[in-house]
Amino acid sequence: MRSEKPGIILVTVFLLFTVHCSLFTDAYALDLKREVLENGLTLMTVEKHNLPIVKVVVAVKAGSIIEPEKKAGLANFTASLLTGGTKNRTSRQISEETEFVGASLGASADDDYVTVSLSILKKDITLGFELLSDIILNPSFPEDELSKKRERIKGGLKAQEENPEFVASREFKKAVFGTHPYGRLIQGAPETLDTINKDDIADFHSAYYAPNNAIMSVVGDITAEEVKHLLKQYFSEWHKKEIKGSTSLISAGAKGKKIISVDKELSQASIIMGHAGVSRDNPDFYAISVMNYILGGGGFESRLMQNVREEKGLAYDIHSFFDANKYGGLFEVGVQTKNESANTAIEEILKEIKMLRDKPVSDTELSDAKSFLTGSFPLRLETGQRIASFLLAVEYYGLGTDYIDKYASYINSVTKEDVLRVAKKYLEPENIVLVVVADQEKTRLKEDFNP
Repeated sequence: MRSEKPGIILVTVFLLFTVHCSLFTDAYALDLKREVLENGLTLMTVEKHNLPIVKVVVAVKAGSIIEPEKKAGLANFTASLLTGGTKNRTSRQISEETEFVGASLGASADDDYVTVSLSILKKDITLGFELLSDIILNPSFPEDELSKKRERIKGGLKAQEENPEFVASREFKKAVFGTHPYGRLIQGAPETLDTINKDDIADFHSAYYAPNNAIMSVVGDITAEEVKHLLKQYFSEWHKKEIKGSTSLISAGAKGKKIISVDKELSQASIIMGHAGVSRDNPDFYAISVMNYILGGGGFESRLMQNVREEKGLAYDIHSFFDANKYGGLFEVGVQTKNESANTAIEEILKEIKMLRDKPVSDTELSDAKSFLTGSFPLRLETGQRIASFLLAVEYYGLGTDYIDKYASYINSVTKEDVLRVAKKYLEPENIVLVVVADQEKTRLKEDFNP
């Protein structure tokens, strides 16, 4: 007879986690001040005086979504070079001034927007804003830094080719989105990186790095008035400008089944399957979140984990998620299994998708999903950095300043009927894209799969 102790321990841990999260929900209620300044910059400030630290994150709507296909990687290239030198400082000077006061300063690009981040002690906040404004307003994109950065990015891409999960993800996104920007790597490709020159980067920066195309989130030991004073002092030359229009950015996603196999000498098959998902503003997003938790987003509680790992012993880990961006998204299931068991794992995944589309979930599954999603929500607001980044996303995706207060009600209002409805609507076995990176001789992948 199997011991009940592991189950008791898991239940206890889950209850303690839920109680722990509920205890500090009020403590993380944010006194958010939001204002759109004269130059068009959206400023959000949250005071937290428990530590003498200030976190600043600036989101510029200049992600890879707006770069030309022939210049793929331009958005990331531009962001990564912001700290590579300005009209006033070399890359080394920026690094030395930042490190001298124990601060951090950096920038990175994503599909939808670029983030420029500063973390600094309150006593050094003046220097922090001076450095932040310098890299945003005055980057010089020196040729030597540009060449070094290009080679680093290309070297990283080459190294990632040895990672089967990276290869699977790249092929999956390309198959789902086609020529849409979401189907490309944010880093670009070696051949497109070689076409990007200093003028391309300077023009891209000039076109999109404007205050009316940006959001600033400031969290920490500082008031909104202090922030506005610093902006007046260091960002006075950041002027509003007309932002270039773009062609339609909405992604339709691929239709019809598609199987892509990549042959590599591996002992395990890396499998990704799924299809186009939803944009972040989709009103069904919360019902989808609950549905996905039950399917494969809930760790050991999920159906996929219970089936593929616990019952069949086919994999150590299996997960599913909906990656929702501004103009579209992905539904994805990922798993690694022995080459010889790839077909079985794929069939079991499709069976679980079909079951979720055919029958309502149980009361316990619904309750557990809601408890976890609402209970874990405060963890997103656990640090100043997380709060600052979270607020940017809330603003960018238009979720509303009351989103934090309403999130729990959005999740708790989801019914079993909602879960069944969104499973039927947003899980599309007829449009499944399947990518398998494996030793194809051992895998003997089937030519078609039916749940």
